[in-house]
Amino acid sequence: MEQASIVGFVLSLISVFVGMVIKGAPFSILINPAAFLIIIGGTFSCLFIGFRMFQMKNFPNLVKKVFTQPQLQERGELLKTFIELSQIARREGILALENKVQEIPDPFFRSGLGMVIDGMEPEFVGDVLDAEISVMQERHALGQQMFQQAGTYAPTLGVLGAVVGLIAALGNLNDIDALGHAIASAFVATILGIYSGYVLWLPFCNKLKVMSGQEVALKRMIVEGILSLQAGDSPTAIEAKLMVFIPQSEREAIKNG
Repeated sequence: MEQASIVGFVLSLISVFVGMVIKGAPFSILINPAAFLIIIGGTFSCLFIGFRMFQMKNFPNLVKKVFTQPQLQERGELLKTFIELSQIARREGILALENKVQEIPDPFFRSGLGMVIDGMEPEFVGDVLDAEISVMQERHALGQQMFQQAGTYAPTLGVLGAVVGLIAALGNLNDIDALGHAIASAFVATILGIYSGYVLWLPFCNKLKVMSGQEVALKRMIVEGILSLQAGDSPTAIEAKLMVFIPQSEREAIKNG
């Protein structure tokens, strides 16, 4: 599980409920099916209108991804892998890496190395791998856009829900005792809209952007390593090139390890 997402979600719930207790607002006021219908139902209706059905079917997977730790190879391990491959290639030739291809778990890495072993031109290999990264970024951007749109719709629907609640409340001014409760209930939709929009959907969008950036950076490192192998660079040169992709704080530990 992605610990930061879990901590943030739990902390948001605690903040809202503790804040309600401090303000003296009763929890029972949140039991408002109409508000939930307007916010949740309204948000998803907007998403269904704005996106294709096959895209919406992926929505649960996107939510799951936010709370799941991405299975990305450590950059230090990736660096060691490239150094090992370069040593083999310099001793036995690039074709000797064919036995190592199937040991590589990353399909992107495996595909790129396979093209190099097959003798394809460096420019072609780079173009293919860059195109694959671009397609992946477009796919990631679509998922981010879904959450971003949901974060835009939900607060506005909260205002809509409050207006609907106020219309219902003001339609019966004769019952003064019920009027206060009705007005308070009207603003539950606003709470739900702001909470879901600014505490859930937009942060979800940002988390996907962060995760996408990490994956792109890792793939850029793989591309640089593969092209360096193809160019016949020495292990020392490859280490110097790929070390650029590793944060300064981790470099000493990798060198000493």
